[in-house]
Amino acid sequence: MSTPHISAAPGDFAEVILMPGDPLRARYIAQRFLQDAREVTSVRNMFGYTGTHQGRRLSVMGHGMGIPSLSIYTTELIREYGVRVILRVGSCGALRQDVKLRDIIVATAAGTDSNVNRMRLGGHDFPAVADFTLARHAVEAAEKRGRPVRVGSVFTSDLFYSPEGEAAKNALYARMGMLAVEMEVAGLYGVAAEFGARALGLLTVSDHLLTRESLSAADRQTTFDEMIELALDVAAAQ
Repeated sequence: MSTPHISAAPGDFAEVILMPGDPLRARYIAQRFLQDAREVTSVRNMFGYTGTHQGRRLSVMGHGMGIPSLSIYTTELIREYGVRVILRVGSCGALRQDVKLRDIIVATAAGTDSNVNRMRLGGHDFPAVADFTLARHAVEAAEKRGRPVRVGSVFTSDLFYSPEGEAAKNALYARMGMLAVEMEVAGLYGVAAEFGARALGLLTVSDHLLTRESLSAADRQTTFDEMIELALDVAAAQ
């Protein structure tokens, strides 16, 4: 039953999956948090694993960088492998002074400069919003853990290196209430809507676009444990 981008067999994936951008972070999550995890796909080194967490079957797989990469993997996971809930666990760049390095954001909605969701909706604007129940469970889980989270909208950018001045654009996004910039959430919400799945973006602030603070590449891979634990709480509630 292999797809062009996933080499798994039928039933290899659980209905609930955590998806970081970095496939090495997927491996880290599987080794650190799942019991009896086994690798189920490795096409193009985009590693995917399935195991259990607190007795519940759960998968984790990388989705790569940007909407096109994420859209390929999530579409195949939903259509061909029966995945019903996708939790993106990724990084982002803060847009506002009141958002700090390592803050966790529950992304309830996402604006974007990409055209993919307009294509999905016949040229019209698409409301790229999270599944409400998943977002509510994330907030409730954070409260139980005594871990404050930021809840709100983010901006999904198609370009990491913009040919235009970034400062003015970032200031506009912040004025419109957006907390951070990242590269996948709006696409994830579009795919989930198109194929009848449920999705939520959980993001850890790895860079601050105003203060220029940032986490190292190694930190991004291994120090997002609080976000992962929160995502696992959400997965357990489904």
